[in-house]
Amino acid sequence: MDVTLKPFNFAQAAARAGLGVNGLPLANNNKAAGTAGVQGPDFQQALSQALRGVSDTYNQASDMQKQVQLGNPTVSLEETMVAMQKAQIGFQATMQVRNKLVSAYSEIMNMTV
Repeated sequence: MDVTLKPFNFAQAAARAGLGVNGLPLANNNKAAGTAGVQGPDFQQALSQALRGVSDTYNQASDMQKQVQLGNPTVSLEETMVAMQKAQIGFQATMQVRNKLVSAYSEIMNMTV
């Protein structure tokens, strides 16, 4: 079973969502036009794509783990361990993004108008 794992690139997902690497919005050259000039996926699509990528990575690692347990000679233990670590790192990064979103939401809700 030849499973290739593609790494998840949070910087690319953030750029697609209009955020810089530091989490701040990218400068918009077309501020007068509002959001009409913005191209590409919105934040929801970028987040959904990122979550789907993490889920796919986890599922591939789980499948590889099952194949190793069944004694499939085409799946090595080393590749399986690397895939499991990639899935774990992706999950931890996802949890950090969730924590930042919850923190930002709480901060917005505590603002006085």
